[in-house]
Amino acid sequence: MAVNVFIDGSAGTTGLRIRERLESRPDLHLLTLPDEKRKDLSAREEILNACDIAFLCLPDAAAIEAVSLIKNPNVIVLDTSTAHRTDPGWTYGFPELSEAHKKAVETSKRIAVPGCHASGFIALIYPLVKEGIIPADTFLAATSLTGYSGGGKKMIAQYEDPERPVSYDSPRQYGLSQMHKHLPEMVAVTGLQTAPAFSPIVADFYSGMEVTIPLPTDQSDAIKKIYQDLYQGPIVYYKEDSPADGFLAANALTGKDTMEVRVFGNSERVLLSALFDNLGKGASGAAIECMNLALGLPPETGLVL
Repeated sequence: MAVNVFIDGSAGTTGLRIRERLESRPDLHLLTLPDEKRKDLSAREEILNACDIAFLCLPDAAAIEAVSLIKNPNVIVLDTSTAHRTDPGWTYGFPELSEAHKKAVETSKRIAVPGCHASGFIALIYPLVKEGIIPADTFLAATSLTGYSGGGKKMIAQYEDPERPVSYDSPRQYGLSQMHKHLPEMVAVTGLQTAPAFSPIVADFYSGMEVTIPLPTDQSDAIKKIYQDLYQGPIVYYKEDSPADGFLAANALTGKDTMEVRVFGNSERVLLSALFDNLGKGASGAAIECMNLALGLPPETGLVL
């Protein structure tokens, strides 16, 4: 019997991508509301309690409201907003971090899907804090280069407007106030005591993401070994070789749900790198991976590797 899935907020970028990926799966049955009832509270409450899996692709306040409507204890909720990512009552949906993280996703009814920038940062830093390579009180800096689809429908329209400002031709740094919405989970999940100096940059390509973190250390071999042992795929994996041309392209994994973790540099300083698609492992792909595990399926089911 097919699993009933409802996507609350299916008109947004993440919701649309999740729907596209699930429509062809015979093991799932997508429940929908007519357009005129998408914001009808009673209609949403009814369908949220009738489904087996609820994806919340909503602003934070609406996601919190949706959770309050769910009384059926059997509904598995996967929230793609920032609302519950640091909530101790929710499971953080990055199963590759440890066997305990994976087990928690497999058994939880409340799963917070990680933020895109945070996914790359956490993949790189969590194991190094855990293994003592980076002390918890270290003050780090991180850069994240992303495609414009990460800004949702509004930003996509702005970048694809023929009359757009000339400034859109150039990479644009944002989060200048150092108050980016992903910082709380980046601290909470890694175990750091201080938020990093974070530089997110949006550029003129549709999707893809590259998170890099410089680290003054002579322990590059130890770091590589930690990543190699932990990230063995099929979704997150350590990659040894460097790009042949010496350039790391942020859109190299566009359309895929995988993440490549690399270590560049030398014996005095290294550059940690996580390469993935902000719409894949950074959003809808990660949400589906968590759903697969919660349903007892291989995590890569229906994903693009």
